[in-house]
Amino acid sequence: MTADLSLSLTLATPEIILAVGALALLMIGVFSGERAHTTVTGLAIALLLASGGWMLMFGQNGAAFSNSFVNDPFAYFMKGLTLIGAIVTLVMSVGHARQDNLDKFEYPVLIVLSTLGMLLMVSANDMLSLYMGLELSSLALYVIAAIDRDRARSTEAGLKYFVLGALSSGMLLYGVSLVYGFTGNTNFDAIANALAGGERQLGLVFGLVFVLAGLAFKISAVPFHMWTPDVYEGAPTPVTAFFAAAPKMAAMALLVRVTVGAFEPVAVDWVQIIVFVSIASMVLGAFAAIGQTNIKRLMAYSSIAHMGFALVGLAANTQEGVRGVAIYMLIYLVMTLGAFAFILAMRRGGANVERIEDMAGLSRTNPMMAAIMTILLFSLAGIPPFAGFWAKWYVFMAAINAELYALAVIGVLSSVVGAFYYLRLIKVMWFDEPAGGFEPMSSELRLVLGLSGAFVLFYVLVGGPISQVAEAAAKTFF
Repeated sequence: MTADLSLSLTLATPEIILAVGALALLMIGVFSGERAHTTVTGLAIALLLASGGWMLMFGQNGAAFSNSFVNDPFAYFMKGLTLIGAIVTLVMSVGHARQDNLDKFEYPVLIVLSTLGMLLMVSANDMLSLYMGLELSSLALYVIAAIDRDRARSTEAGLKYFVLGALSSGMLLYGVSLVYGFTGNTNFDAIANALAGGERQLGLVFGLVFVLAGLAFKISAVPFHMWTPDVYEGAPTPVTAFFAAAPKMAAMALLVRVTVGAFEPVAVDWVQIIVFVSIASMVLGAFAAIGQTNIKRLMAYSSIAHMGFALVGLAANTQEGVRGVAIYMLIYLVMTLGAFAFILAMRRGGANVERIEDMAGLSRTNPMMAAIMTILLFSLAGIPPFAGFWAKWYVFMAAINAELYALAVIGVLSSVVGAFYYLRLIKVMWFDEPAGGFEPMSSELRLVLGLSGAFVLFYVLVGGPISQVAEAAAKTFF
């Protein structure tokens, strides 16, 4: 028993680092006075780096806590992306804390706690550990969304996210209860064995639908996307950047683990659901973004569409498809962080501006900033040879090889429609009359924007090793 506990604690060391560190940061924040925010933010970044460093140097594969928590190549890949998203968004928020009312020591602590929940989600191998990680992550996110209490939009965003999130949690729990009732298990491996050994029952299919509905909410996939545009627009921009990055990584990883792992024997049922959700997300994300005038709302619909594209790979239910999902999420993360570094740099008169027309004529006032954003927009649109093209290539080829031809065709057509609003932003930056220059970018935003632009532009040079790592991650399930 002692040996099992010791092994479990060793496997969960990155999560323990964040849990104990978050409690320590709370105490430091309370006793540090006015300097608390700067001190705690720096320590939070160090804590997240320490967690990632431990995984990189001492990470082991195995199951812990009675097989309810697993570490495998797929978990390490997605945990790495989650930590990168959390670290970069926290770094980007440093220079904007005072302007966005985020200069409270609770903010970085909540980021750490939310990231802890996400790491638990990625390693969840039981319905109960799934729910625990999901709720820990979500509760922190509800508070972060409404952290700027002096702005009505921020408070409204947090309230909407809380109410709809509670609804999705209820649906997820109802689905879990049905699955447990028909299989007698909550462990993913045991559920898969129970489903493989008998006929699938209608009640179990209902349970599967409710579980997938709860998880689809977390990646803001249609028809559970309604919170996304309002929360993206209403929350402070650094918070929106975090919402668009880290939680998507963890939720998509959990969705892959639940479907390809626990419910693999009933793939004929969940593949139909994933195909529908994928098509609905791609189409709505492509068309709804066309009329947007706020850049953050546009990025919300862009995010919905990109989650639809990633689900194309999952719908294939093959090793190639899971590899495509992993690569897609990595490239999506880099593109999103770069885009939000640009949005955070859209400042005039000491305040952020968010309207698309505020980008007018940027090529004449800041040509380098306009050039890098243009590269990111071309990549988001999926235009070769940028990284976004290869992301879509992998998931569409997986769908074609799985004979999901209609899904692949709809995906390509949605990409064409979506390219319109990305190209419109490029047109505004390069051909419209200047609306006035932005304030100089902070060094951290300049670094994030430059690195993301370089990655997207030169992806073909590093795509091979990344594909090999994603391939190793995908082999976890096959």
